[in-house]
Amino acid sequence: MSEVTKELLELVWGTKSSPGLSDTIFCRWTQGFVFSESEGSALEQFEGGPCAVIAPVQAFLLKKLLFSSEKSSWRDCSELLGIHEQAAVGFLTLMEALRYCKVGSYLKSPKFPIWIVGSETHLTVFFAKDMALVAPEAPSEQARRVFQTYDPEDNGFIADSLLEDVMKALDLVSDPEYINLMKNKLDPEGLGIILLGPFLQEFFPDQGSSGPESFTVYHYNGLKQSNYNEKVMYVEGTAVVMGFEDPMLQTDDTPIKRCLQTKWPYIELLWTTDRCPSLN
Repeated sequence: MSEVTKELLELVWGTKSSPGLSDTIFCRWTQGFVFSESEGSALEQFEGGPCAVIAPVQAFLLKKLLFSSEKSSWRDCSELLGIHEQAAVGFLTLMEALRYCKVGSYLKSPKFPIWIVGSETHLTVFFAKDMALVAPEAPSEQARRVFQTYDPEDNGFIADSLLEDVMKALDLVSDPEYINLMKNKLDPEGLGIILLGPFLQEFFPDQGSSGPESFTVYHYNGLKQSNYNEKVMYVEGTAVVMGFEDPMLQTDDTPIKRCLQTKWPYIELLWTTDRCPSLN
């Protein structure tokens, strides 16, 4: 084994001599990369621990297979092909749905429709083959993103004193007279706040999302015991993204749905298996 290879292995998996690390935990965390017998391109995770290595590798492997490979089947893989900007692979986390953190737009909207998904204890991968999901932002989506940078707590409103800053950031008319006119129109009761909904409706009416309303999705979880019938396989489903919440179309309230709602607020999911994919 060359020194470079040895250093790379130690960087990825750690060393057995690490202080406070038992042999049992070290062996569990240094399992290596093994493909599932049930799904040719899905990496299998034997026990809890190494998901922080395996899930990101799985996400980049899928990027290669789906968008950079001439292979006819992305489900079959015999070999691995060798945030101040948009990431190649994205990240979504249940912790944002629980309001512990907020993921930035460069990770929510990556170059390829593949997202590492974080729960409280594990990492999995959510992905699709439709590149329209990562199309350039529509003007209304850009406006929503800019507005939310001035609303870090996700309250759905900003102080009216920030309206000028938001409008300047979006290259909208921002002279003082017009700003005051808009303050009165968007805050007729004089509460001192500007709501996101009326703001978008005023400046970006009838502009929906730039992505498709319905698309096929897949979920990967490397832990055998977390999969349907204890087989590591890609779980297929259909996602429907509405422009508003429709009680008639609500399917469930599961951790994976709550996590995905941090990117698509009104997403509904229908899976091909009897149970919803697990994030743990």
